[in-house]
Amino acid sequence: MIAIIGGTSIFSLPLLKDKRGERGYIIFNRHGRNKDIPPHRINHPANLTAIKSLGIKEVIALNSCGSLHKEIKPGTFIVPDDYLNFDTATIFNDKIKHITPGFDRTLRRFCSRLLKELNLNFRDKGIYAQTKGPRLETKAEINLLKDYADIVGMTLAKEATIARELGLKYASICCVDNYANGVISRPLSYKVIRENVKKNLQVWERIIEKL
Repeated sequence: MIAIIGGTSIFSLPLLKDKRGERGYIIFNRHGRNKDIPPHRINHPANLTAIKSLGIKEVIALNSCGSLHKEIKPGTFIVPDDYLNFDTATIFNDKIKHITPGFDRTLRRFCSRLLKELNLNFRDKGIYAQTKGPRLETKAEINLLKDYADIVGMTLAKEATIARELGLKYASICCVDNYANGVISRPLSYKVIRENVKKNLQVWERIIEKL
């Protein structure tokens, strides 16, 4: 069985309303049953431990992100191959243990093949930078991050780290929903992000159905 972890927006899709738990997969909302847990308060250890307790060994995450570069346009999908995160994310609070973080190669290839079969505009690698949230990043922060990463978001890196600590295979499909603050001259707001997320919902539905 596989777990598909998504954000708040995809749970408005009709596809998900009556099919959760069928056909050997579960759909899990990282923001909680009531969709009211902001990024900085997500309990990734609890979420992923619950998933593992069901006997699940593979996790595909669906993530919204911002582009750090003009050439990576909104509407582009990315299967990241690495990430940046300097905030704490661990299940090892009572013992010393170090893991080498990263994504599962086989699952990444699967995600790339899926996007190719759907004939979507995608990149099969990219570096995801995680910020803490819930606020959007400053222009200065984005100017710093763009030298080291391709996309930015608030959830993926911590989730991937905890998955690796728990021995779960993990990969992500990211959708670029906006340019990050200051990348283009148009001002960024949460309203703009929500508008773009809504535009991409039909594509997400195709991806989830294919999964």
